Amino acid sequence: MSSDKLPVAVIGGGISGMTTAVEAAETGLRAVIIEREHWLGGRVFGMHRYFPKLCSPLCGMEINFQRVRRNPDITVITGAELVSLSGSDGDFTLKATKNPRFINANCTACDKCAQACPVERNDDFNLGMSKTKAAYIRHPMAFPAVYAIDPSVCEGEKCAKCVPACGYGAIELAQKPETLEIRASSVVYATGWKPYDAAKIGNLGFGRVSNVITNVMMERIASPSGPTGGRIVRPSDGKEVKNIAFAQCAGSRDENHLAHCSAVCCLASLKQVAYLREAYKDSKATVFYIDIRTPGKYEGFYAKIAADPGVSFIKGKVAGVEEDPATRDVIITAEDVAGGAKKSYVADMLVLATGMEPNSAGLGAGVSGWLDSGGFFAPEKTPAGIYSAGVAKNPADVSASLMDATATAVKCLGGRWT
Repeated sequence: MSSDKLPVAVIGGGISGMTTAVEAAETGLRAVIIEREHWLGGRVFGMHRYFPKLCSPLCGMEINFQRVRRNPDITVITGAELVSLSGSDGDFTLKATKNPRFINANCTACDKCAQACPVERNDDFNLGMSKTKAAYIRHPMAFPAVYAIDPSVCEGEKCAKCVPACGYGAIELAQKPETLEIRASSVVYATGWKPYDAAKIGNLGFGRVSNVITNVMMERIASPSGPTGGRIVRPSDGKEVKNIAFAQCAGSRDENHLAHCSAVCCLASLKQVAYLREAYKDSKATVFYIDIRTPGKYEGFYAKIAADPGVSFIKGKVAGVEEDPATRDVIITAEDVAGGAKKSYVADMLVLATGMEPNSAGLGAGVSGWLDSGGFFAPEKTPAGIYSAGVAKNPADVSASLMDATATAVKCLGGRWT
């Protein structure tokens, strides 16, 4: 039964935002999800597998989508960015700009608009490693299952080849931004994270050495829906990667970049080692690390990977990365703390375990005072009725984010919880 209270406004439609909204709605409240992208799902959709069981996240995401889709007490607003927030606990007013998707709800995801479109764009879902048309859908399981048109590359009415191609009257190239005003009893920031920009870490070669990639790129390469169809090959020449290296704490635990530990990078690299060893039995992996952090229930996962004879762990930071001009191999100079010296290593590809940086876009005005020195929401600084969930609060894995989202939904119940 719907609550008489104003709804809970959830800023962000990733795994934490969806979970907060669903848990709140299933306990009697109403919820509004305000998502900046045109689809829900966030970064979890880009993962190939979860650790430690190495299962696909897609089944769990589909269950969450069903819970959102079937619950009349959840309203989903996509393509919307928060502009301002005012009011106080129990009665907030949010103003947001809803950006046009240029395709309406008549869309059946038939792909005819993309087939007719002559313009390509970099596929941000695949981190620029592939292309889509200007008319596109983020993922085969995207929710809502409606295409969008990228206005940064679309020529609009000058081209309009998608309009006659659509047999359902779904194309609306004249759509304009809308201003929305939403009242809410409480507000939850579930704005998630973005990978730290590896190009800022000059000594690690990203953008300069062709076969240096980031851990989020590795997830997409390993995924069957990714740019290589799941084949683990290197960007420069499509060669199968049989000798891979991982540089941990790429930008994390570094006063010049991200001072915090990003919590999941060690585990992410361990599962990516497993991807390679599963794909190529004759492969080998080398992990350069400061500390391996796999606390509690994840310690067994580390022990399993470490027992693999094809995997080596070297305690020491990567100091420099260069490219062999003849082979395009990656030449790595790294500390070897146990050996007491710097050594050189050669790999087909190097994966940088870049850390989690909190999303700063779409927070609205006046939020900076609620954040800690790392840009994450500090609960002790936020006003009554304002909450944060998941990685908006601190770096965390999916499991911890889900638990935090559920706890945040309980907080939104306030005095109704007994």
